[in-house]
Amino acid sequence: MTALNLKAEIDTNIGIIANDEGLMKRLARYVKKLAAEKQADDSCMTKEEFMAKLERAEKQIEKGEYTTLMPGETVVDMLKRCGYDI
Repeated sequence: MTALNLKAEIDTNIGIIANDEGLMKRLARYVKKLAAEKQADDSCMTKEEFMAKLERAEKQIEKGEYTTLMPGETVVDMLKRCGYDI
């Protein structure tokens, strides 16, 4: 289902409950909660942000600024070696 289809479905359902103040208040609280989750989650990004992040990563690779797994090492081990608190 595309974003446009989802928006149409949401609009239809909002139309059904639009005259019920209680349901609209619940909807407003839920939408606000979803928006806060998106803002707090730095993995959510636009296509442009994603492409820019890829470009930065490619430049780092060209400069040799990357970390690889050592033989027998797990990803968790590598992240700890790189200073991540796991």
